[in-house]
Amino acid sequence: MIRRTFTKLLAGATLATGLMGTSALAQDDPVRIALVVKALGIGFFEAAAKGAEEAAADLGNTEIIYTGPTDTTAEAQIQVINSLIAQGVDAIAVSANDPDALVPVLKKAMQRGITVISWDSGVAPEGRQMHLNPSSNPLIGNMIIKLAADELPDGGKVALLSATTTSTNQNIWIDEMKKVMGDYPGIELVATVYGDDLADKSYREAQGLMQKYPDLDAIIAPTSVGIVAAAQAVVDAGKVGQVNVTGLGLPSEMAGAIDSGASKSFAIWNPIDLGYSATMIAHALASGDATAEPGAEIPMGRMGSVTLDDDNAGAMADPFVYDSSNIDDFKSIF
Repeated sequence: MIRRTFTKLLAGATLATGLMGTSALAQDDPVRIALVVKALGIGFFEAAAKGAEEAAADLGNTEIIYTGPTDTTAEAQIQVINSLIAQGVDAIAVSANDPDALVPVLKKAMQRGITVISWDSGVAPEGRQMHLNPSSNPLIGNMIIKLAADELPDGGKVALLSATTTSTNQNIWIDEMKKVMGDYPGIELVATVYGDDLADKSYREAQGLMQKYPDLDAIIAPTSVGIVAAAQAVVDAGKVGQVNVTGLGLPSEMAGAIDSGASKSFAIWNPIDLGYSATMIAHALASGDATAEPGAEIPMGRMGSVTLDDDNAGAMADPFVYDSSNIDDFKSIF
C-alpha cells in the first residue's frame, strides 16, 4: 500500500512516538518505509514510487510513504525528514538534494532506530547505512560501447561525443569503455569530440564528425544533451540508417530519435527498478534480514542482490536499454 504525502507532514502529532524510537518492529505491524525524493511532481521520482509500490506488494505487510519537498533544496528535505522521524517510521530511503547538509538530521533518524539508506543521489557515508547507485562506472562504460557494437556485427567505426573535457563522470565512463573495447572485435574508435553539454555545439560537433568520417557507423554520446543533438544532426544530414546514435539519454527526449531511426537504442537507469530496489533494501535492513557492511550482499527481490563496497555503497544493475519495443512505455514518465 502506498500513501502519497504531497504536503508537509505534521511534525508534532506523533512526536512522542518518534522519541520512543518505535521503529523497532512488532511482529504484526506493517513495515513503514518513507521514500523521500528530491521534489514532488517529477516524473522520474513518480516512476520510482511505482517501483516502491511493486516492492511493497511483493513483500506484503509493507506501507510506503512517498514524500518530498515542493522544491529541490536541502532545507526543505530536512523538514520532511524531521516529520518522518516524529512519525517513527521504520526506514527512510532518500534521494538527497545535498550529500552533506542532510547528514545531521539523518544521524538523528538513525539514533532513533530508523533505518536510513540513500539511493540515486547519495548522502555522505556518515549519514546513512548504505547507498544504492543506479549503476556503476564499469557497467556504464561497457553498456555504451555494447549498444553501438550490437548494431555492428561485422565491426565498424564509432566516435564519441562527450560533454566537456573536464567532466569527471563522462571521462570515467569513457575510460571504462576503452578498457573493454577488446571485447568487441572490429569496433574502431576514430575520434572523441566535446559539445560542452550545449545543444548547438553538440550538434555542430556531430556534423563535423560525419563530414570528417564519411564512413562513420555510430556516434556514442554518454550525455543526455549530446545524444539528442547528435540524433538531430543525423536526421538533418540524411544519414538515418547509416549512422546510429546511442549512449545515455532520457526517454522523453529520445522518443523522436527512436521513431525516426536515428537511434536504434540508448540506455539510462530505470527509475521503476530503482524505487523497487531501494524499497527492498530498506525493508531487509529494517527487518533485520540483512546488515549493511562492506562485502554484504543485500537482497533486492526481482533485481537480484547488491554487494556493498568499502563505503557501504553498491550498484543496482546495468543501465536499462530503451528501444522501439519499450520507448512508448517510458517517454511520458521521464
